[in-house]
Amino acid sequence: MTELHAPERFSHVTDWVFDLDNTLYPHQSNLFSQIDTRMTSYVAELLSLSREDARRLQKDLYREYGTTLAGLMQRHGIDSDDFLQKVHDIDYSWLVPDPVLGAAIRQLPGRKFIFTNGNRNHAERAARQLGVLDHFDDIFDIVAAGLTPKPARQTYERFAEIHAVTGPNAVMFEDLARNLAVPKSLGMTTVLIVPRNFEPTFSEIWERDQDFEDDVDFVTDDLGAFLGAIVQAPA
Repeated sequence: MTELHAPERFSHVTDWVFDLDNTLYPHQSNLFSQIDTRMTSYVAELLSLSREDARRLQKDLYREYGTTLAGLMQRHGIDSDDFLQKVHDIDYSWLVPDPVLGAAIRQLPGRKFIFTNGNRNHAERAARQLGVLDHFDDIFDIVAAGLTPKPARQTYERFAEIHAVTGPNAVMFEDLARNLAVPKSLGMTTVLIVPRNFEPTFSEIWERDQDFEDDVDFVTDDLGAFLGAIVQAPA
């Protein structure tokens, strides 16, 4: 796993693929905590559980199925549209516009995509608040994925087929190393986004991915600066 990146190693990239939550916007914004809390409330109401039991089940489903939504659909046949609407009914003003990130994304050569386990509306609202939405060619969301979340291989293959993305010409940015395993196997360059001043022992256990370190090419805690170095590198 390489912590310091060499900008020239991205000179071949024509497709730039970004996760959304805790990747395009920083972990310290704490936006996802609103979604997390709403998911707990949804599970508690659906199954008449205490918040403590609902949260435990929510994380069990996340670990087993990749997302809480996938688990609830498998076990309880919930309406995905209802779930996605309710858990993404949040306050996006928590996100601070990032002109440095926006300028860097705009200058990247080639196509840019958001690839998220959330829905399109959430991705659009978050990216618009950050000031980066207009720099993307398209959004591949959980609905486009047929409700099968990352890290399922078929989801990446579906994305690549729809957008004619060739692995060796692409790079993927993610905050979860497990979600970089398939992109790495497809030939993509992989970049793991970690929180500022990242200390692994502070991570919740279900978010630790030490078994996937070999699938990570680069690590950064500042996406804007990382991309800025790439676009400013000599041709």
